[in-house]
Amino acid sequence: MILALAGGVGGARLARGLAAILPPEKLTIAVNTGDDFEHLGLLVCPDIDTVCYTLAGINNAAQGWGLEGESWAFMDALGKLGGESWFNLGDRDLATHVLRTGMIGRQSLSEITALLAGRMGIAHRIVPMSDDRVRTMVDTDEGELPFQQYFVRRRAEPRFRAIRFDGIETARPSAGLLDAVADPALEAVILCPSNPVLSITPILALSGVRAALAARGVPIVAVSPFIGGQAVKGPAAKIMGEIGLATTPAGLAAYYDGLLDGIVIDGADAGADAGNAALHITATLMRDLDDQRRLADETIAFARRLR
Repeated sequence: MILALAGGVGGARLARGLAAILPPEKLTIAVNTGDDFEHLGLLVCPDIDTVCYTLAGINNAAQGWGLEGESWAFMDALGKLGGESWFNLGDRDLATHVLRTGMIGRQSLSEITALLAGRMGIAHRIVPMSDDRVRTMVDTDEGELPFQQYFVRRRAEPRFRAIRFDGIETARPSAGLLDAVADPALEAVILCPSNPVLSITPILALSGVRAALAARGVPIVAVSPFIGGQAVKGPAAKIMGEIGLATTPAGLAAYYDGLLDGIVIDGADAGADAGNAALHITATLMRDLDDQRRLADETIAFARRLR
């Protein structure tokens, strides 16, 4: 059994590759919920939705988020009426948020995610990192900003200083995440090529998760989100630089501070050092499902060699 930690577009793409080569009972995808927020009266879970839409094959592949063939009549009308239109919600995407908002409180986020994923035709297990409320807050040179204000409204332009997770002290890992970590059949943990700071750290910050992963003694492998020192998508390289870490295998290993047994890197970074972490060199850019399947297959094989 493989446990994948994911968030964002890169995480969703590798998760799709893993789901394409592993049967449902052999894969759990634990997704960051620090990006979740309440907007226009709706509970929006961007990372969960990106992973679900991608696995269902209904995502907008070009932009990486949202639904293919989306329309924007709601946002257009909202903007004309003077409403908050800085965070785009497509007309069909709204259905997901409306249904989730109507169910939350009566059902847990895990139950709702499983229900919606099943209705999208997804057989694999997608679990939120926690059913409790956790909200990522970013400390910048302009003060502390809620994650979506920093990431979407300000396009990650303010200088990144630090990150904290509101609610993390009392939040419990979801049952699905805990079950996967404790599963006797667990072979490896894969950190998808998500933003290490914004997408993976919230999961590892949950009480007991990092220690439990390390204690399992199975290989923990990260797929680097960097190619030639640049992020494939998003502000990961900018943030790493602003906290004083290089966008290299060594910088990634240093950020995870001894957690990693191996790192999958692109050929553009061949010859780089990664400290005590083993390296597997391949093409990490995922343009289509074939790339996603190949990278997933190579990552699992690499992890098995590290056992």
